Amino acid sequence: MKACTLLVHGISQLATAEATADGKARCGRAQAELRLIDDAALAIEAGRLLAVGPRDEVEAAWAPSQRVDLAGRVVLPGFVDCHTHMVYAGSREGEWAERLAGRSYADIAKAGGGILSTVRATRETSLEGLVEQALPRLDRALLGGTTSMEVKSGYGLELGAERKQLEAVARLDALHPIDLVATFMGAHEVAPEYRQDKEGYVALLCETMLPQLRELADYCDIFCEDHVFSVETSRRIMQRAQELGYKLRIHADEIVPLGGAELAAELGAVSAEHLVHISEPGIASMAARGTIAVLLPLTCFYLKCGFAPARRMVEAGVPIALASDSNPGSAFSEAMPLALTIACLYLGLRPAEALVAATWNAACAIDRQAEVGSLEAGKLADFSVWDCQRYEGVLAHFGQPRIHSVYKAGQQVVSLQGAVARG
Repeated sequence: MKACTLLVHGISQLATAEATADGKARCGRAQAELRLIDDAALAIEAGRLLAVGPRDEVEAAWAPSQRVDLAGRVVLPGFVDCHTHMVYAGSREGEWAERLAGRSYADIAKAGGGILSTVRATRETSLEGLVEQALPRLDRALLGGTTSMEVKSGYGLELGAERKQLEAVARLDALHPIDLVATFMGAHEVAPEYRQDKEGYVALLCETMLPQLRELADYCDIFCEDHVFSVETSRRIMQRAQELGYKLRIHADEIVPLGGAELAAELGAVSAEHLVHISEPGIASMAARGTIAVLLPLTCFYLKCGFAPARRMVEAGVPIALASDSNPGSAFSEAMPLALTIACLYLGLRPAEALVAATWNAACAIDRQAEVGSLEAGKLADFSVWDCQRYEGVLAHFGQPRIHSVYKAGQQVVSLQGAVARG
């Protein structure tokens, strides 16, 4: 027998995707392929998985210095939330009541609300203030089983404030158990001072912000929509980002079928995101290129705007990932379990497809699949424990998550009592 630090047993069912031979996202029928192990166990050493399998096999091979008995609970890979706007200042909670009373987003924006109100608050808040406001959001995400996350800038819309947001992401990554990946999204909106000079703002993005912020972000994203950045303008900005070494992702076809999905495929973007109104040519182009569709059920639910055609995408061979889109205006939540539930009920995904979408495929969407997204020997021991006997119970139960505990790199960071440990 070989020695290990920790052996976790008493797992009623372990459910995980498995890495693909080419390391790419799963699509089509493979999107629903899970490894299900009843009466499972994990062997862990130095934060990594040494073995994942039936309890009798793992216990016969490994001699642990510590054991944890989960007493018949389910284990899943930590969720990978691959699309968030988690770092911002201020509050727009009152706008929700205004929308329910019939005020349109345009009316709220004209009165000083909307995204530009978040921009004002973010510009006025210090780096330390942004970190302080984001920490409780990350805590809530962790309490829902999220262990890795992408975070976008885009509430600064000028060099200093965008830098401040990205520096906050780096600081939060060092402070919090959740691993963070940064995306520069200065093209989230046109800065208020450039409202009459969109070309001037595009020049600022391409000539100043993109070059100077490259060291702080792995990805570049853009809001490709008719009222923000057209397909042609988006192409120019994203090609400049590619020249500088950014990997690409695109907010596409959320409001109208503009052609953002086709652009994402054309440019070789890692993902196209939202896609509520994707066209059939857009689906075909993404399937042909292997572009990941990052779908955001919480946003659709919150805005009552209809849902992305996930079933058609799966059947066409587009790889699907799921994320929370956590942000202050259109998805005021960090709840990945609820996102999976809505994806099954209203987007037409099967439970296995949804779980793969929120773990393995989501890890592929942020290029972290070598480390996270599945429970396999050699990978980080990032997993969540749930008070149910089968993995479907995590998705079928909604509201308060049935979370028992969360482990990050083999360390328990959420306990039964819901206490979060940082550091």
